[in-house]
Amino acid sequence: MYQHNHAIKQVVQEIMADEMNQVYSEEEIEPLFMAPSTAKILLVGQAPGRLAQESRQTFNDPSGDRLRSWLGVSREVFYESGKFGIVPMDFYFPGKGKSGDKPPRKGFAEKWHPKLLELMPDIELIILIGAYSQKYYLGKQGKRTLTETVRHYQEYLPKYLPLVHPSPLNIRWMKRNPWFEEDVIPELQHRVKEILE
Repeated sequence: MYQHNHAIKQVVQEIMADEMNQVYSEEEIEPLFMAPSTAKILLVGQAPGRLAQESRQTFNDPSGDRLRSWLGVSREVFYESGKFGIVPMDFYFPGKGKSGDKPPRKGFAEKWHPKLLELMPDIELIILIGAYSQKYYLGKQGKRTLTETVRHYQEYLPKYLPLVHPSPLNIRWMKRNPWFEEDVIPELQHRVKEILE
């Protein structure tokens, strides 16, 4: 899954050597992200789920299938074209919480995202999936709630496009917010198509 270039390998080694990730490294679990130097679109999600970590592929689950349909791309294009980077807010499955997975660990993205972004100089669009990535990348420009941030997506273009998480748990949210599938998804598909062409 990793591009076999020296820079990526070095970052992977640094991440695995970091005390913060000792528990995972002892179990020989590698950090999960995709940072091809040719990437044009960057996806920033929360953290890999258990299935993704076990299969060594981010978004390799029902959420990923929905995300790809939102983007209007096949699995092949998503994983193998070299056009997509996937850099979650934490590169390891954080464990189960009371409702869903635990949040990504604090301080993780601050430490590793800048290094990986340097390796992807051609990024044209950063898709922010969920509240954690929106808070980190949009800061004070973000709205009070995730719904409001996503509703005002046009304010963040052309660099950022905020999305709700494609989890099956969000089906009710989508029913309550029909504008998301009517306005946001077509805009997302249009931008992705334009960039990939």
